[in-house]
Amino acid sequence: MASEKAAKIGFVSLGCPKALVDSERILTQLRAEGYQLVPTYQDADLVVVNTCGFIDSAVDESLEAIGEALAENGRVIVTGCLGAKEEVIRERFPQVLKVTGPHAYEEVVGAVHAHLPPRHDPFTSLLPPQGVKLTPRHYAYIKISEGCNHRCTFCIIPSLRGDLVSRPVGEVLEEAERLVNAGVKELLVISQDTSAYGVDLKYRTGFWRGRPLRTRMTELCRALGELGAWVRLHYVYPYPHVDEVIPLMAEGKLLPYLDVPLQHASPRVLKAMRRPASTEATLARIQAWREICPELVIRSTFIVGFPGETEAEFEELLAFLEEARLDRVGAFKYSPVEGAVANTLAEQVPEEVKEERLERFMTLQARISAEKLAAKIGTVQQVLIDEVGEEGIIARTKGDAPEIDGLVYLPPAPGVTAGMLREARIVDADEHDLWGEFVER
Repeated sequence: MASEKAAKIGFVSLGCPKALVDSERILTQLRAEGYQLVPTYQDADLVVVNTCGFIDSAVDESLEAIGEALAENGRVIVTGCLGAKEEVIRERFPQVLKVTGPHAYEEVVGAVHAHLPPRHDPFTSLLPPQGVKLTPRHYAYIKISEGCNHRCTFCIIPSLRGDLVSRPVGEVLEEAERLVNAGVKELLVISQDTSAYGVDLKYRTGFWRGRPLRTRMTELCRALGELGAWVRLHYVYPYPHVDEVIPLMAEGKLLPYLDVPLQHASPRVLKAMRRPASTEATLARIQAWREICPELVIRSTFIVGFPGETEAEFEELLAFLEEARLDRVGAFKYSPVEGAVANTLAEQVPEEVKEERLERFMTLQARISAEKLAAKIGTVQQVLIDEVGEEGIIARTKGDAPEIDGLVYLPPAPGVTAGMLREARIVDADEHDLWGEFVER
């Protein structure tokens, strides 16, 4: 009976893992105040939509979600990156109850209070120590900062989320410790620029477990490595001090995995993007990283068809890909984003040329990926179990992040549950995924 009295909230979370963490924080606060979270529009007294506004397709998806929530429920609060452009939302949907920008947790909760006052109940107000999570219980994203100090010409994140604001190191580590104590086996460290962590605080000294600790990526990673969980780094801008975390990977303190968004390989295109422009230095650093940690898996993303990109510059990108032999790669056609400086650059690449270049890029990377995964056949890999079904088991290696990388498919096995770490011998591979069999302990 208690849950029937609770005010009921529906929640739609769109966008990247950073937005997912925002959603979890809002939901944790609402759940702590006694709100019940429901899975359908029809059961909800009010719906919150956390939007994405990074590229045009994400804007369209967000507007479609808002329209659907209004049609199905009628009472909608909008937050997130697209919320920074309130006029875009109000012009299309003037009836929304409230619009807030990204990471405006208190404002969202305040709007919920205004339109759906909480009905306190001591039973529904109880929370698990890790808060409300939108990921499976065995892995969790942990956001270490907001915003970004870079001004890449293709990106509007700083205008949506502001400049870099790092969280206190003790606060981050206390959250990580709570998650691990609650059963989380993998911590995925995220931000707009993970390697810039602490720059805004001038690497100020904080405290964790009673000891001083600098607010800096290397020190944070070393401390996270003490918790006994997998620790995976995402969105690592290639600053020189990134070299410091590679030995931690070789020692097993961090997963041997780096997500480094390189974006291109042509020095001229990189300069136009306002990105680091030394391809030779990048190749040398990748080689040095692999010498220290041979297991290292590198994921990256690239943009093809950036304004002014010539055929010769695209060929430079393909040559870089061939030499770097990155493990996991995503590529996107350049897409104009309202407010991005790159939209004003001359010589926009025709859509059909972008399509053709993307296809050539992905064909090359598929071959590289297939060759690298084939080399794993016969090896024994530690895997984290994600799903257990009647027909088989789905897991991931240390080199595979959830949602974006590959999977390991395993046969059914008694006693195996999600969140377990097991050993598997790899028996087959394609360009994306692996197949294996459990190794008896």
